[in-house]
Amino acid sequence: MAQNVYKAHDHHACINSAVSRARALCEEQGARLTPVRQRVLELVWANHKPVGAYDLLPKLAEEGFNSAPPTVYRALDFLLDLGLVHRISSLNAFIGCTHPGEAHPSCFFVCRECGEAQELDAEQVNKIARQAEQMLGVKVEQQMTELMGLCPRCQDTV
Repeated sequence: MAQNVYKAHDHHACINSAVSRARALCEEQGARLTPVRQRVLELVWANHKPVGAYDLLPKLAEEGFNSAPPTVYRALDFLLDLGLVHRISSLNAFIGCTHPGEAHPSCFFVCRECGEAQELDAEQVNKIARQAEQMLGVKVEQQMTELMGLCPRCQDTV
């Protein structure tokens, strides 16, 4: 499992690690991490809260990047395709992937109070998907599981 985002840690290390892994993955796959793609990745990793595409526009504009929605969506699509970010469907938002370059089902815990999200090991959920395939004769092509509740900090304040 990834680092527990609900415990104190050096968040700049999260961002730096994500960018380093993105560069390595792009090099391996012959892809180009353009300045706008890198900046979108950094903004997605700016904290552990999922961020919507339109939330990125003002910051990109402020920094002199082309902040038209298609530019942001193209950058996010690129990051999604390389497995550098995940889309949290229920929030229509994006969050950095803690296992880039590794094919894996997505599973997240999202705090309904503070909005922070934690990527979880989806092994148990993956087993359920395989069982469904066997029982129903279907082929699961995509899996996204989202759990919502209260993180440890918010449990103490509610």
